[in-house]
Amino acid sequence: MKEKFLEWLNLALVANLFLVLFSFFWLAVAVTGRAFGVSLGLDLWYRLWEPVFTPAIGILMAGALLSGLLGWLRQRFDRQSL
Repeated sequence: MKEKFLEWLNLALVANLFLVLFSFFWLAVAVTGRAFGVSLGLDLWYRLWEPVFTPAIGILMAGALLSGLLGWLRQRFDRQSL
């Protein structure tokens, strides 16, 4: 059960990573488009920043910390059980 939960958690974190990367590339393309006078969705990106992208970045950071902590604890307890 614990292994299945960790597997789903890792899958969700990978999907979240791709969302964050997508938002970064979208921002880069939209800012470049704005510099050339082409509308590529920068206004929409700004509207989605607070409700979508900010929580996604926070979840990614928390998940990375939690995953690292769980791995460290698992390694520490596995050594003690030997």
